[in-house]
Amino acid sequence: MSAYETVIGLEIHVELATESKIFCSCPTTFGAEPNKNTCPICIGLPGVMPVLNEEVVNLAVKAGVALNCDINLINKMDRKNYFYPDLPKAYQISQFDLPICIGGYVDVDVEGKKTRIGLTRIHIEEDAGKLIHLEEEENTLIDYNRGGVPLIEIVTDPDIRSAEEAVEFLKTLRAILVYSGISDCRMEQGSMRCDVNISVREFGSEILNTKVEIKNMNSMKEVHKAIKKEEARQTQLYSYGEGHKVIQETRRWDAAKGRTITMRTKEDAQDYRYFPEPDLKPVFIGKEVIEK
Repeated sequence: MSAYETVIGLEIHVELATESKIFCSCPTTFGAEPNKNTCPICIGLPGVMPVLNEEVVNLAVKAGVALNCDINLINKMDRKNYFYPDLPKAYQISQFDLPICIGGYVDVDVEGKKTRIGLTRIHIEEDAGKLIHLEEEENTLIDYNRGGVPLIEIVTDPDIRSAEEAVEFLKTLRAILVYSGISDCRMEQGSMRCDVNISVREFGSEILNTKVEIKNMNSMKEVHKAIKKEEARQTQLYSYGEGHKVIQETRRWDAAKGRTITMRTKEDAQDYRYFPEPDLKPVFIGKEVIEK
């Protein structure tokens, strides 16, 4: 038995089953010709004004009810600033300190052992465009069709202790969301994607060691493999007294090589310079909406 235990938290991005995008009337259909489902609003041209899609709020509330959350009757949208080509306006409209749902849980059963995985929050935000990297080409292509597609981000507490528990959680979550009509959760199409936050510590310790984020997993099988590999990498470093080499960073899973690879050092919340979205009013949710 290993002297170390794994601590895992998941961030799951789920595209909502709306016909139009979160702030404009462009369609959300998958597989359209590149950059066809776009307009000045969702590609962020100067001077455009977003309008929040009411069905996004309804589906986020439904997700909160289905996942045993408390619904914040007053919440707001915020700007999350970062410069990356998939976001032409250099910020994403998301939620920071007043998300739509807080708390909640999902019960899972792994080989007869029942575990309750707590949820920290669910917030709504817009998706970014898709970058296409072609082999042996120095240019990167961008398809903005996905930009502005409505998402909920479901953030778990660090309650997961194994790759098997993580996969069972994702399967259970997917079943709830599909059954409730919140999303089709087609991982192969990117409508459900998962970031894995993982650290290891000595058994019995209450300290949370430095975590690593594995970004944009879109297959439960690959989630399982990536957790196993990253768990082994970190455990080996701690075992040899080299725990200082585990740094807070974002890594990606290279399925072909069967290992995680450094992408960038991890940003903190202050790096995103969150502030309230000035073009959108606060969101007020009536109790009758939750009841419905």
